[in-house]
Amino acid sequence: MKKLLCLFCLLTFSQAIGQNTEVKLGADIWPPFTDVKENKSILTVLVQEALYRRNINSDIEFDEWKDVMRKIDEGKLDGSLALWESPERKEKYFFSKPYLYSQLVLVGRKGSDVSATSFRDLEGKKIGVVQDYAYGAFEGRDRVELIDGKGNQKNLEKLLSGDIDYMLVDALIIQYMLKYQLNDVTAHLAIGQRPLLTKSLHLGLRKDLENAEFILKEFDEEITEMIADETFNDILELNWIKADIDGDGVVELVLGGDSAGTSAPQNIYGLMMDDSYRQKNGPQRYYIDGKMYESWDDVPKSYKLDLPKDNIPSEEDAKVKLKF
Repeated sequence: MKKLLCLFCLLTFSQAIGQNTEVKLGADIWPPFTDVKENKSILTVLVQEALYRRNINSDIEFDEWKDVMRKIDEGKLDGSLALWESPERKEKYFFSKPYLYSQLVLVGRKGSDVSATSFRDLEGKKIGVVQDYAYGAFEGRDRVELIDGKGNQKNLEKLLSGDIDYMLVDALIIQYMLKYQLNDVTAHLAIGQRPLLTKSLHLGLRKDLENAEFILKEFDEEITEMIADETFNDILELNWIKADIDGDGVVELVLGGDSAGTSAPQNIYGLMMDDSYRQKNGPQRYYIDGKMYESWDDVPKSYKLDLPKDNIPSEEDAKVKLKF
């Protein structure tokens, strides 16, 4: 009877939290991750959808990043939908589990050497980064000169004008640039093939916010479900993603839709980049339509259909010139 009573109380508390909770979150303009409603805003959609599915309403306010952080500390905002962790921030905020990773790759002018595997290989180089972002301490930071810019677009202008040697750009942004601006990118830029720096993205809430830990627990649980039900594929607009579906610490390839392609996919965007998400020896596992397949050969032929072709503009039709 006591167990039933406790369960009833817990359910009642959960329902009350969901019905009465609304969080006010802050973000800066960081295309395509966070942006106003009329523009692509991946993280905004992901976070608000996850909270909504748990009956938690959310409102997003956009501002300069330093002002977002100031408003959180002043209690005018409850938190941010896209926070990088740092020791200083962990003293003030509770964080969700990582729901995505910023995978920062090296971008240079056409003809530049972007093969560096460490910042040690870039000694003396000027590297454009976004100001007020918590890149933190990383190996080789003292060997390069970090140049702050107000955003990726400003850093791109500095790069093309020769004011900096390289810039750091998220791998997902690069995928979209190659998808929609292929001609301009290949004509002007050189892009590294592996991340030099990875930073986990979290929903962060003030520690003094009532029910903050409960909200984050609900959020974490829903994110797991959204990865498994292909919501991430839809929102990221990616056919395949890498994620640990079964929780064994090894990533699987997750298909969105029912067209897997005629050959095993290569170079798939991974949601998780920490060391625990290691690859095991042997065939890659595939998660398709709620079922796990141990190898590409085990995937039913009914899924091995040609992938939809991206609508890549021709050189004559390209309207946007290297815009982030």
